[in-house]
Amino acid sequence: MAEKAKNEFLTYKGKPLVRNGDTIYYGNMSDDYVIMMRIMAKKEFEGLDLASKVTVQLLSTDPDAGAKERVIKTSEKKGLYAAMDIAEIWLERALRG
Repeated sequence: MAEKAKNEFLTYKGKPLVRNGDTIYYGNMSDDYVIMMRIMAKKEFEGLDLASKVTVQLLSTDPDAGAKERVIKTSEKKGLYAAMDIAEIWLERALRG
């Protein structure tokens, strides 16, 4: 049972959400696009560190593309909620078209 729990990812609106330090990936790596969010600044609130500045990037998963060609869109948002909001919109639009 513990083995199965380790292999499952947290999801948001049906897509995997994986965090490594201050970097969060949203989407399936097997799809054409994923979102990368980097927490650039934090604020303390009631003993917790909350993201106050987040960079959001829509990335192509094409292995043949160069590093600069993989970045499709970039934005900076105040807070993780705003970052997740734009991330969902960008990813849905990119995967549809």
